[in-house]
Amino acid sequence: MVGLIDVVQTLTAPHPLDRYLELVRPTFTLRDMRAEITDVRRPVPGSVTLVLRPTRQWSGHLAGQFVQIGVLIDGVKHTRCYSPVNAQARRDRRIELTVKAHPNGLVSRYLYRHATPGMVVDLAPAAGVFHLPDPRPQRILLISGGSGITPVLSMLRTLADEDYAGEVVFLHYARSPQVVPHRGELDALTRRHAGFGVALRYTRDATAQQPMAAGAAPWTCAATAPAVGRFGYDELQRVAPWFADAQTYLCGPPSLMAAVRTIYTAEQLDDRLHSEEFTVTSAPADPADARGTVRFSGSGVTAENTGATLLEQAESAGLTPAYGCRMGICLSCTAVRRSGATRNIRTGGLDSDPDQPIQLCINAPVGDVEVAI
Repeated sequence: MVGLIDVVQTLTAPHPLDRYLELVRPTFTLRDMRAEITDVRRPVPGSVTLVLRPTRQWSGHLAGQFVQIGVLIDGVKHTRCYSPVNAQARRDRRIELTVKAHPNGLVSRYLYRHATPGMVVDLAPAAGVFHLPDPRPQRILLISGGSGITPVLSMLRTLADEDYAGEVVFLHYARSPQVVPHRGELDALTRRHAGFGVALRYTRDATAQQPMAAGAAPWTCAATAPAVGRFGYDELQRVAPWFADAQTYLCGPPSLMAAVRTIYTAEQLDDRLHSEEFTVTSAPADPADARGTVRFSGSGVTAENTGATLLEQAESAGLTPAYGCRMGICLSCTAVRRSGATRNIRTGGLDSDPDQPIQLCINAPVGDVEVAI
């Protein structure tokens, strides 16, 4: 069958066979994977929940992983990474995404405003090392903030579907109850599963907070969360006094990530903390790096080195390299550095080996650099 498809591909050159099939039906493909949006909900302000029906190539995801979707906006294909919120063994093979419309998020704002049933998007296989281990640990602590709720919610739903017999606590930080997606379901999970605890903490809406009642469980849900506060050791002890014996999964804004890591490092528990970032935490830049020129040899364009990432400099020079997450996760923007040195903005590490693949979104040129794009 594969050989026959290759022959047909040759006969339909210069376009791949899927380009012709999509004229009949966008989801009728042989090699490309796509998904049709079958349901759209906007349950909380600023977020949209999409249910997608993928084509036959979809093989599922592990709870916590992400998928990359491609959306056509004004004739230009844009790709972004989102973590499914559904359990990993959903029987109907559907994918559920909850997307927060970020102020500067082109794709997220487009989906929030314009997504409708019947819309077809490109889809890439699930990826990422942030997922539940197998076998499951006896104790699991899930910590998230803001839109970081999506991968850990998939974990919680998966554990619920599996009738997980261990102990799990989910600690989530949000501005207010109104912006927490799937809040009602979180409440229901704690009622159905004796070993599940959900603690929602609101950082701005003090009117929704109530002190914890004497003798109450060390977690609460919805409007019964304790007083407004930030993450700290006392909070960790309150919701999960056994955290040192658990495996912890963390996803959220940089301030929350840093606070959790500080405690786990101090307690020598780094090996029990697993994290996924949805923003780039940059190492301090050296102004001396912004010198020389950047040559994009694949297009014959040369630009003065501004010190920004190679992806940003390529875009400023009028180029349109492929990218997805813009934070070093999805590998969509990988290109070959022919010569020169680059600094990884996440780690601060310097690398100058020639003819090496690098990620444009998290590498900045140091002096003269040539990249094959």
